[in-house]
Amino acid sequence: MYKRQWVTGIFIVGFLLNSSFALAEHFNGHVNVKVGTLTAAAQKGQLAFNNTCAACHGNNGEGSLQGPPLIHALYNPGHHSNQSFYSAVRNGVQQHHWPYGNMPAQEGVGFSDMAVIVKFVREVQQQNGIVQKKHKM
Repeated sequence: MYKRQWVTGIFIVGFLLNSSFALAEHFNGHVNVKVGTLTAAAQKGQLAFNNTCAACHGNNGEGSLQGPPLIHALYNPGHHSNQSFYSAVRNGVQQHHWPYGNMPAQEGVGFSDMAVIVKFVREVQQQNGIVQKKHKM
């Protein structure tokens, strides 16, 4: 009886460890983001982003288990234009790259906030080596 409980315990611990690794790999919900010197507009965008977008996309766009990192090669300007960010905020977006579910429209984020948020995201992307790449479909 004792041996069966011990084996069961090892099985459960192993399952939990493997599940957490699988979850982390599946979501890949965080990237290390370095933020350097920002223009004045991008500084405003950083504040707006961290106040409105970070709940899902993590501080400075690093991602979380609620939403994908935006400082990521998938969001380079050749694949997701600035207009796609505006559209996502205004209209929401269907899940397509990540397993986080659909993003609802963000009615509390106005156009002027979006302009500086996009400026911030693009500057930080560049600082982290994310450059425009031609989209391949």
